[in-house]
Amino acid sequence: MVTTVRMTPAFLLQVALLVFACGQAAAQTTEWSKLPRMQLERQYAGPLQDTIIQRWRDPVDGTVCYIYLPITAPHTPPAASGYVQYGANTIGSMSCLPGPATPARAAAPAPASPAR
Repeated sequence: MVTTVRMTPAFLLQVALLVFACGQAAAQTTEWSKLPRMQLERQYAGPLQDTIIQRWRDPVDGTVCYIYLPITAPHTPPAASGYVQYGANTIGSMSCLPGPATPARAAAPAPASPAR
């Protein structure tokens, strides 16, 4: 199953409302620089000039995400929390795939019967 998220202004508004509904104080206490990171595995030239496609992997569950974005995007200076504002621009899109299934563990062999 492939999940595609397009970061349109409407989508960003929905995310902002969700964050607000979850508690504005909780969202502000996490510093961006301290959040966990995904692993950048590969970078490709995008279909349009000055765009790229990046492949990122979640080190916890193996989820792979492809992100299409411009090479530069103007934003505000970082706030004290480390967050910046990109304005109303669409800054990219992302598609994610679940990580590889973990193999089932082999059943433990039955104990050997004692020799008589």
